[in-house]
Amino acid sequence: MATSPALLFPSTSSSASPSSARVEAVVLFNICDSYVRRPDQADRVIGTLLGSLLPDGTVHVRNSYVVPHSESADQVAIDIEYHHNMYASHQKVNPKEVIVGWFSTGFGVSGGSTLIHDFYSREVQNPIHLTVDTGFTRGEASIKAYISSNLSLGDRHLAAQFQEIPLDLRMIEAEKAGFEILKSTMVEKLPNDLEGMESSMEKLYILIDEIYKYVDDVVEGRVAPDNKIGRFISESVASMPKLSPASFDKLFNDKIQDNLALVYLSSITRTQISIAEKLNTAAQVL
Repeated sequence: MATSPALLFPSTSSSASPSSARVEAVVLFNICDSYVRRPDQADRVIGTLLGSLLPDGTVHVRNSYVVPHSESADQVAIDIEYHHNMYASHQKVNPKEVIVGWFSTGFGVSGGSTLIHDFYSREVQNPIHLTVDTGFTRGEASIKAYISSNLSLGDRHLAAQFQEIPLDLRMIEAEKAGFEILKSTMVEKLPNDLEGMESSMEKLYILIDEIYKYVDDVVEGRVAPDNKIGRFISESVASMPKLSPASFDKLFNDKIQDNLALVYLSSITRTQISIAEKLNTAAQVL
C-alpha cells in the first residue's frame, strides 16, 4: 500500500513505530456505533484500541472502547479516569489485550490529534492512530492507520510526523456483507425519544390509511375479501383500549411531558459530567 504525504504537528512522541496494522471487524462496528450515539455537541468520537503486537511488527487490533473527551481549536480534554477504569475492566476479562493505540472518527489526521497522540504515547510505547471516516467524505468509509515519529533539530523536538501504514481489515463473509450495508446506509445521529415517537406515529398513520383503503375496496367490491386479513383487522381493533378522545389526549400529553422532563434532566446531567471531566483533567495535569 502506498503511503500518504506526512502531516506535521507539534509533538514529543517516540520515534520507533510498528510496520503495519490488522483490525478486526468488531472494532469498526464499535466505532461506527459510538459515532451515532455521540453527544449532541460532539463532532467526533475518540477511544482506545486494544490488541497485541505480533512478532513481525504488526499491531493486531481486536477490541476498542470510547473515551469521553471535549476539544476546541487549541486544547483537548480527555476523561483520564474513565479511560483507566475501562482499561482495568477489560484487563480483568482479557488480560492479553493491551493498549496498542487509539481511534478517532473523521477523515485523516486533524490538528487536535497530536495532543491526544501524546497522551497515548505516555500510556503505551509506539501507539497507532486509526481513523474511520464515518462522514463518507469521498463517498466511502475511508479507514486508515497512522504511526507517529519525531522530527528533531539537535535535542529540540520540532514536530510529529504522522505517516500512513498498511492496514489489513479482517472480515469473514458475513461481516463483509454487514460492512457493505453499513457503508451504504448513512445515519448521522440516532433519533431521540420525541423523534422516534414522531416517526412511529407517521408510519402508523400510513398503515391505518392503507387499511381504510383496503376495507373500502372490499365494501365497494373492487377487491375480493380475504378472511385472514379480515380476522387480523378485527383482532387488532379489538385489542385497542376503549378510551374517549379526551382521555386519550390526556394520556398522550402526559407521556409527552414525561419525555420532555427526561430530556431536560439528561441535559443537566450531561452538563454536570462535562464540568466534572474538565476539573478532573485539570487536576491530573496539575
